Amino acid sequence: MLYRTLGGSSLRISAIGLGCMPFNHGYGTPDESSSIATMEKAIELGINFWDTADFYANTKNEELISKVLRSNRDKIIIATKFGFIPNERNVIADLDGSPKYMRQAIEGSLKRLGTDVVDLYYLHRVDPKVPIEESVGAMSDLVKEGKVRYLGLSEVSTITLRKANAVHPISALQSEYSLLSRDVEQDILGTCRELKITFVPFSPLARGLMANRVDPTTLLATDFRKNLPRYSEKYRDNNTQLASAFEELADGLGLTPARLALAWLLAQGDHIVPIPGTKHVAYLEDNARAAEIKLKPEEIELIEELIKKFPDTGPRYNEAYQKFVEKD
Repeated sequence: MLYRTLGGSSLRISAIGLGCMPFNHGYGTPDESSSIATMEKAIELGINFWDTADFYANTKNEELISKVLRSNRDKIIIATKFGFIPNERNVIADLDGSPKYMRQAIEGSLKRLGTDVVDLYYLHRVDPKVPIEESVGAMSDLVKEGKVRYLGLSEVSTITLRKANAVHPISALQSEYSLLSRDVEQDILGTCRELKITFVPFSPLARGLMANRVDPTTLLATDFRKNLPRYSEKYRDNNTQLASAFEELADGLGLTPARLALAWLLAQGDHIVPIPGTKHVAYLEDNARAAEIKLKPEEIELIEELIKKFPDTGPRYNEAYQKFVEKD
């Protein structure tokens, strides 16, 4: 496994991380035994950078991870997040980035994860009711107290990122980034490089689309992707053809589409650490092998040319989810 440095620290994290959300939240049917097997295989493969959140499965995701984390604590860099307030259906109802709520959230996460320290603690989204300086200032107190080692933010603007970093060093910024979601290329990636902040792409395979692993017509009613434009009928033909063409390109290069998409991300900068999510050992092994690949400039150009042929991919979020993404 290839390793990269977290932010300005000396902490070494696997260049391909593990997004834990799919274990029991958002995608398909929860499968505890498969999820545990995936976590155990991740340790074997040297994938030490794991990502969760208290919101996932209404805290049950952290509880599931603890079943492997407790006995392997020294092998895992665990990241979790706070700030989303769920309703009774575990759908985002509000945001809370207040110091008071943060205290409640971190104590809950530590207990559920079965650890006395979280390696990387993110504010899941910026709470417009609370100045970012106040949220990050409170988070920095957790570092001083030894409950958190490093701080992160998710889906923030460059302005907010700079304000936050002035209060306490931000080690990681997490946002969606893939061949189909590239807004961060405008300012965020460069700002992270300048400030020595690790950029962590979530949904690096466009929620399975670029791996050509998903049939949009068979998604369960409870699947998060049912609410996303890219999986709707309006964009289905374009995206199905894109996924098929991308798999053909990958095959011609002797790769799977997942490996090619992740290798493209890694080639965008040595401060980038994607966290593809899966609860399947076979997919995990495939994703991990992307760290072995160094794409040639001409191969990257082939990818870019192909993506341009299928421009009608649709927005990454619907209006309800997009409102939680901060823009400059």
